[in-house]
Amino acid sequence: MAITEIAAVFLANTIRPALIQIGMWNPAAEELMLGTAVHESCGFKYRNQMGGGPALGYFQMEPATHNDIWTNYLSYRKSLASKVALLLSSPRADKLVELQLNDKYGAAMARLQYARAPEPLPLEGHLTDQALYWKRYYNTPLGAGTVTEYVNDWEKIVAGK
Repeated sequence: MAITEIAAVFLANTIRPALIQIGMWNPAAEELMLGTAVHESCGFKYRNQMGGGPALGYFQMEPATHNDIWTNYLSYRKSLASKVALLLSSPRADKLVELQLNDKYGAAMARLQYARAPEPLPLEGHLTDQALYWKRYYNTPLGAGTVTEYVNDWEKIVAGK
């Protein structure tokens, strides 16, 4: 798949290092993380949810989801939690501020949300399957986003079509 410069830079400088840091890198994961960030942030425009909602950062994760990952997932995986904590700007950093402004931390947290899903990640290069997976396990059936919007955002912002 062709990729625009802004998407390529975000992938290389943010997503890939974050996923490698937490030991969850593979081509399919980084592609899903890129699609998630592109769609959720409207092409790297918004770090706060439009309309005043609670979602934060380019991955638009809600604080409740973030906190649940720490409480019900990472608290049982101390080694992984330590790797994620290394992405924080300091040991005492406010994690919600980090979620909003520290894109590597946001990428790691988004990847962990997907890691909790019962199905494996869709294959690399399968855009529609990735969009369906995003809708089911990230945006959720109750979320406002659609599979078509995800695909259209990828085509426009990542593929430059």
